[in-house]
Amino acid sequence: MGERGPLAGADGNLAALAELDEAVLLDGLRERFLRQQVYTDIGDILIAMNPFQPLPLYGREVSERYRHHEKGTLPPHIFAVASRAYHAMLGRGGGGPRSQCIVISGESGAGKTESAKLLLQHIMNLCKGNSQLEQQILQVNPLLEAFGNAQTVMNDNSSRFGKYLQLRFQKNTVQGAKLSEYLLEKSRVVQQDAGERNFHIFYYMFAGLSSEEKEMYGLLDPSLYRYISGQYGTQEVAQRWKHKYQEVCNALDMVGFQEQEQVDMQVILAGVLSLGNVTFVPEESNGSVKVSEASQGWLKAAAGQFGVQEDELLKCLVCTMSVTRGEQIQRFHTQQQAEDARDSIAKVAYGRVFGWIVCKINELLAENVDPQVELSEIGILDIFGFENFAVNRFEQLCINLANEQLQHFFNHHIFQLEQAAYKEEELPWETIPFNNNEPVLNLLLAKPLGLLSLLDEQSAFPQATDKTFVDKLNSSFKGNLYFQPGRGRVLGFSIIHYAGKVQYTAGGFLEKNRDTLPASIRGLFINSVTPLLSVLFTATISRTGTLMPHVKAKVVAGADNKFNSTRKQSAGAQFRHSLMVLMERMYSANPHFVRCIKPNSKKEPGVVDSQLVLQQLRYNGLLETIRIRRDGFSWRPTFEEFVERYGIILVKPNVSLTKESCLEILQSTELSGWICGKTRLFFKYWHQEELAKYVGQLERAAAVIQKVFRGFRCRKNYLNLMAELRAQAQHLQEEAEKERSQRLAMEAEAQKKISLPVPMPRKRHLHPHLSSSSKETKPPVPRPRSKLTESTPFDNFLDPSAPHPALRTEGQPGEEAIMRKLKRGETIRWFKETQAKKVVQDDGAFPSWLRGMISRREAENLLKDKPLGCFLVRISQSRPGYTLTYKGEGRCRHYMVQMQPNARYIILGEDRAHASLTELVEYHQTVGIKPFMELLTVPCEQKSENLDCKDLECLTLDPSAAKREAPPEQQPCSSMPSTCKPAVQSGAVKALKHVWLRRSKNLQNKQSFNKNNTQTSSGKKRGSLQAFPRLHTSIRRAMQEIQQLPSAPLKTSVQTCCLPASTDDVEPQ
Repeated sequence: MGERGPLAGADGNLAALAELDEAVLLDGLRERFLRQQVYTDIGDILIAMNPFQPLPLYGREVSERYRHHEKGTLPPHIFAVASRAYHAMLGRGGGGPRSQCIVISGESGAGKTESAKLLLQHIMNLCKGNSQLEQQILQVNPLLEAFGNAQTVMNDNSSRFGKYLQLRFQKNTVQGAKLSEYLLEKSRVVQQDAGERNFHIFYYMFAGLSSEEKEMYGLLDPSLYRYISGQYGTQEVAQRWKHKYQEVCNALDMVGFQEQEQVDMQVILAGVLSLGNVTFVPEESNGSVKVSEASQGWLKAAAGQFGVQEDELLKCLVCTMSVTRGEQIQRFHTQQQAEDARDSIAKVAYGRVFGWIVCKINELLAENVDPQVELSEIGILDIFGFENFAVNRFEQLCINLANEQLQHFFNHHIFQLEQAAYKEEELPWETIPFNNNEPVLNLLLAKPLGLLSLLDEQSAFPQATDKTFVDKLNSSFKGNLYFQPGRGRVLGFSIIHYAGKVQYTAGGFLEKNRDTLPASIRGLFINSVTPLLSVLFTATISRTGTLMPHVKAKVVAGADNKFNSTRKQSAGAQFRHSLMVLMERMYSANPHFVRCIKPNSKKEPGVVDSQLVLQQLRYNGLLETIRIRRDGFSWRPTFEEFVERYGIILVKPNVSLTKESCLEILQSTELSGWICGKTRLFFKYWHQEELAKYVGQLERAAAVIQKVFRGFRCRKNYLNLMAELRAQAQHLQEEAEKERSQRLAMEAEAQKKISLPVPMPRKRHLHPHLSSSSKETKPPVPRPRSKLTESTPFDNFLDPSAPHPALRTEGQPGEEAIMRKLKRGETIRWFKETQAKKVVQDDGAFPSWLRGMISRREAENLLKDKPLGCFLVRISQSRPGYTLTYKGEGRCRHYMVQMQPNARYIILGEDRAHASLTELVEYHQTVGIKPFMELLTVPCEQKSENLDCKDLECLTLDPSAAKREAPPEQQPCSSMPSTCKPAVQSGAVKALKHVWLRRSKNLQNKQSFNKNNTQTSSGKKRGSLQAFPRLHTSIRRAMQEIQQLPSAPLKTSVQTCCLPASTDDVEPQ
């Protein structure tokens, strides 16, 4: 069977190693890593070692090289996996079009999140169709990282949730995306272990918000907040967080979040932090609890930030209301119960904000195609890595369960399916043993005696405790090889996972699994004046734990009790069901595997801990994977599938789908190393690419044949058309000659008749204003015409009252002209109604770079003699939007500027959104426009007396307009040229009369407002109507009350911007 293997192992493919043992494998990986070659192939499986430093491996030039690379011509790379999945999804390189999934696995800190971002980046570079949607999809990662990632002892940017991103394609263009999230670690909001932090977004807000915005949201010094443990960072870290906050704000704008939604979201997060500072003290009289004096201000602040009444929020914290036989019973909480209720509210509020963000992303990025159109899919799975901390809780059990499931998925595809096929086809094969983790999955997931089933059973009993749960586990799993009872005083148990033994602390298991919420808090938040909070708690939760918003409904009595009834799904049941749905999606797709390896635990670049790496190689089964990839046959198509795909190699029609046809195809190639079974063929992993080369040659040959045939057909059609035109022209000429002869004959016949006397021409009187010496101008004499000759605008017509012949007699061009006129009118109306107020400057004039509505050709003519970097912005003639025209090297470039539904301006293909057109221009005067990084330098200035669009001439405002009370139509338009038509002037003024009057009244107030309000430190400029929290005055008063307390000294003074007294009791609409 003379095999021809791939390139040598030194070139990055470990499946080509002649000798195979752990020492050789480890040495090969270490040598490559120290040479900064962090990627290594095992056949079609990629090993990625985390370099813990930036490397020059991911630029646009590198991405272009891996666009259509052949395996073996370039070193292993994460971009190669993305290219392979993309082309396989399109049906190139073997097999028909099929959905793909890329599974990234490894322990925490191994680089899974960065690998997922690089895969997404390269796939978006490959499809290049809907550039705006591609940029929106790329902005999903920084957004989710801020809200779902946190610093742990193992990883500075650890994913505290799992996500599966489905990219949906029509042919080769992305049409939409859908995101699924799994098991957000909500407990991190209220508690972090030593050396760990809360979610990134809290620190980003403190670093990125200005003092005015902090005052608006009700945020004080970060050292005061218990939920972030009073921890902050150095000045350098704070600057990095500030930059990250700007990225998050830009991502929210790019994806399409409205400004009020962003404000509501951040004020809810501020409310979570304020709620964490509420403490309780017992009352001596009745054994109940009350809010301590020092935290009264924090309770008031939290109520204002949540948009609810303070006394109602307090009631939800300190007591529980229940209805028994129609009678309301009030049960007061103990101090511990009150603290649990407080933390539960904070966790649920943050979890629902995160779920709403995911839901909103799916809504904004959903595909806009016909539902009957079948879309292909590429899924990217980035899920939390295997974790083994000093203290492991319920979250670590779920995380490790997910990793067990992924390891089983890997074993199923790499070992079980392949070796079962060899046995079924009776191939000579020595079975390769592997670590089968199916017993561990049965221990955790089996029904009714699996660990999660027993946890749900205990959670349903009100009197059950964590100790009764552990006792139940010890009695149920006695003698199980993968379960060990806890030892010592700590209540817990141990499980032998595929990656090693993990000891779990059972404290809090039942409470986290129940995921309870105070019954009255849902009704309270549904009626919140903060719209977003109301939406979050009106929504229902699906079986997989996904938030499902719906129209706000009236809260009925007794609904709150049903909300927390035993029929509500537990957190473990939701996670188990979501994991099942994920596995179904992955099993229906063609998988690609990326195995991430962490070289050391200290996160140091260029350091390899051999023992740690070897441990990961062992539990990932990479030694066995290399052996099966070297000796096995990873591609196993049936005879029918093979002939359908590669029958073209025989270059003959009607190839039968039989074994004989398969052998005939393979014998016509130089392929070796394959085996023919009873019902299918067996190929090495590189055979698919070798066969793709043969198909590619034939496809290129077919393209040449098509090119030649189409050229021949077009030339033939052209010659026939030219011959027809020449014959038509000759026929017209003959008809004209015939008509001319007839006319001459008629004239000759008329000469023979007696001619009537011709009257003398009447004398032409000179006009009084003309000089007497002026010569009389004779009227033009009409020349004889043929009915077949087309008239032009320069012809003289004998009868002025008669309709003039048109240049074009067909109806289609006239319809196109009407459509162009209608589009132009719609665009002008769009500009007047939505853009004029935003574009006109404070002095009443348009910016110098705005040229009105001109064509592409006119814009290029204006920039013809201008210096390099000169630019102008013009209003599009065919769509509501703008076009930025730039004078480049040897040519002009035209960039489309789109206005999103959330009133943000974006240059298509760019990754940054802007609050105004002026901000967009100012930004790109310092940052180049992609992909050529061209800087805007000199505006193509607009002369005030000559605007390019007559419809916009009277939209400019005179700076003195604010001082005069006369309406616009009574004022002369200083920018109107002498040739301007009065009708155009009056029409434009009437269309914007209300804009003039409003500006005339508010111009001075706006100028003074702009002087008093400095630009936010985050660099995020808002629109003219700034969004505010609904109860911002209540929040401000609570902050003032907290600052006055002597027990809460502030490390950093916070500037307080007091509002006028007359507005204290007026909430913004």
